[in-house]
Amino acid sequence: MKFGTQKTLILIVALLLAVPTAASANRGQKSPKYVFFFLGDGMSATQIQATEAYLTTFNGGDATVATDLAQSGNRLNMTQMPAAGMQMTYDSFALMTDSASSATAFSCGLKTQSGTIGMDAAKTMNFKSVAQLAKEQGKKVGVISSVSLNHATPAAMYAQVPSRNDYKDIALQAALSGYDFFGGGAFHKTDEETDAAFEAAGYTIVNTFDGIMDLYENPIDKVIASNPVLQDSNAMPYAIDTSNVDRFADNLTLAEITDVAISVLSAQPKQQSEWHWGWHPWTKRKQHKQDNGFFLFVEGGKIDWAGHANDAMANIGDMLDFDDAVGVALDFYNQYPDDTLIVVTGDHETGGMTIGHATTGYSAHYETLLGQNMSFTEFGISVLSAHKAEFGGANFTSLESNSVAQDIMLAYFGLDYSTLNGYQQEKLNDAYQKSMTGANGNSTDENKWLYAGYDPFTVTITHVLNENASIGWTSYSHTGVPVPLFATGVKADAFNGFYDNTDIAKKIASIMGIRQQLPIAE
Repeated sequence: MKFGTQKTLILIVALLLAVPTAASANRGQKSPKYVFFFLGDGMSATQIQATEAYLTTFNGGDATVATDLAQSGNRLNMTQMPAAGMQMTYDSFALMTDSASSATAFSCGLKTQSGTIGMDAAKTMNFKSVAQLAKEQGKKVGVISSVSLNHATPAAMYAQVPSRNDYKDIALQAALSGYDFFGGGAFHKTDEETDAAFEAAGYTIVNTFDGIMDLYENPIDKVIASNPVLQDSNAMPYAIDTSNVDRFADNLTLAEITDVAISVLSAQPKQQSEWHWGWHPWTKRKQHKQDNGFFLFVEGGKIDWAGHANDAMANIGDMLDFDDAVGVALDFYNQYPDDTLIVVTGDHETGGMTIGHATTGYSAHYETLLGQNMSFTEFGISVLSAHKAEFGGANFTSLESNSVAQDIMLAYFGLDYSTLNGYQQEKLNDAYQKSMTGANGNSTDENKWLYAGYDPFTVTITHVLNENASIGWTSYSHTGVPVPLFATGVKADAFNGFYDNTDIAKKIASIMGIRQQLPIAE
C-alpha cells in the first residue's frame, strides 16, 4: 500500500471514530428493564397538531397564537420527549400501507403485503415480534388496545397469519403466547374453542370495573382485562362518548388500563415483596435481581377508526386518551429513569387529515369543535337510528323543513343550520335525503365519493363542522405520508433521524440486547 493511500485511510478511520453516531452514543449503557411501545393507529403529524390546537383552544388559549400553542400545558406528552424521528410507512407493494403490514414492519422488522401479519410477502415464513423476543428474554409482556385485541395491530405482537381477518386463529395464538396481560378491548369473533383455549392456558378474564381496579392491589398472572363497556366490534368506546353517554359510566380510560397493566407486570411474588411509600402500586414494590422487567405495547386504535370516518373530534378525543396513557408511562419512567425506555409513534396516517381548508384559508376556528359531544358511531346508535324510524322512508321531509333534524345537529355537533352557507346547506340536504330514503339526486359515483360506506348525513355533518374549524379530509383510507416518532429513556437517542418503519423493531431489539439481526424467523 502506498504511504499516501495508507495515510488517507487512517484519516478516514479517525474521522469515522470521532463522529458520535446513535450507536456509539448509546454504547456502554445497559439495556432497559422496562420497555413501553405506544402506537397511535392512524396518527401522524397532522393528528398531533390538530390535537394540540384543540387543546390550546379548550384551555382558553388561541390556536392562531404561537405563544399559546407553545405552552407546555397545551402540548401533548409525546411531543415533549427529547428524542424524535420520522419513519416511512410503505409496505412491500403499496405506498399506502394497511395496519397488518405496518404492524409487521414495526414489530418484526419485516416488509410484507397488506393484510398479512407476522409473515413475509410470500406468506411462507413466520417471524418473531419484539414482544415475543422480550418474552424469550424472561420479561413479562402486556398487550393493550382500545380496539379488539385480535385486531391487526395488536395481533402483530403475538401472531403470524396470512390474513388479518383470521380472527379465530389470531385469538388461538394469543392463548398460546404466554403473555402476562391483555387489556382494553375484548377478543373479537371468538367461540367456544377459543374460550376453552384461553381457559386451558390459564388466563383469567376480568371485565368489571371493580374487578379490573382490584388488580392494582391484587395482581394475577395471565389476565385479560377487557373494558366493562364496549361500543363497536368489541372495542372500547370513543373517549368523546364516555362522559356523555350513561351506559359508559363504568368505562376505564386507556390510561387507567395502562396503569393496571404496569401494576400486574411489575408485581413480584408476595413473599418477595417489600413496601415503601408511593401513591402508585408499582412504586411500592421493591425490584429484585430475578426480575427481568416487562415489555408493554399500547395501541390507541380508534384514532384510526375516527380518521376513516372523517370525524375530527372523535379523532382528537382518542388522541388525548392515548396521550394520557403515555403520561402514565412517563410517571413510571420518572420512578425508574435508568431502567426505562418509552417509544411513541403511529403506523400510518388515516383520512388525509389536513390543518387548513380551502374555505378558511390561513385562519383557524377550533372553537367550533367544542360544540360536538358525541362520536359519529354513538350518534348513529343513540340518536340517528330513532330519528330514521320516525322520519325515514314515506315519512321523509327535507332537512330544510325538518326542525327536529336541525335541532339534533345543533344539540350533538353544535352546528346551527341557519348560519351555514348555501352550499353547505345543499350538501346537508342531499346527505339527509340519502340517509332517510336511501336515494338522492346524485349519481352513484358521486355518492360513493361523498360518503364512502358511512352514513351520509353523519359524515356530511362532520365534514361541514371540520371545514368550518379549518380541518380538511382527502380520503376515507390510509395515506402514505411519513410518521413522527418520539422517545425518552435508555438509549432513546437511537430513534433520532429519518428511517424505515422496519428499523423501529430493529432498534428496539438492539436496545433490549437482542444479538440476532431482525427479522428473525420462527
